[in-house]
Amino acid sequence: MWPSDWPSSARAIATAVEAAVTAARAADESAFGEATADLAQLPADQVTAVLSAIVRELLETAHPDGLTGDDVRAVLETVVRRSAAWLPRLDAAAVFSALAGALGVDESEDPDRVQTDPHPAAVLLIDYLADLTRTPPQQPVQRAINEIERAETVEMP
Repeated sequence: MWPSDWPSSARAIATAVEAAVTAARAADESAFGEATADLAQLPADQVTAVLSAIVRELLETAHPDGLTGDDVRAVLETVVRRSAAWLPRLDAAAVFSALAGALGVDESEDPDRVQTDPHPAAVLLIDYLADLTRTPPQQPVQRAINEIERAETVEMP
């Protein structure tokens, strides 16, 4: 269950995600760093849930017939290539981790896995997938928040 301040957190998450996507679109490393730092100050479980929901929705929109291994590889390669030019410290493993997490793949059991912050990488995925699907990023951000809020109000049996 989310804390009672979820509505205000939801607004803060939406604002930070939108700012980070805007910075990514502008290839503005400084603004991107600030926006993702703002995300890091918010409740990590809530941010992760929202980012994962957005990435999943955009992946489903981009690949309505299902996602193949080649599709996953193409998304990873494209995001890393287009981001590395303006984000020299980009961690490709974080991009993979964010994509795997959005797809429900749990990497936590891997003892050799280096811990990375997947939030900036998830924003890069959102930027690319929103561009690919010609979807204004605000729409999936709001839908993700609305769905999580709706799910939280449904009583468990």
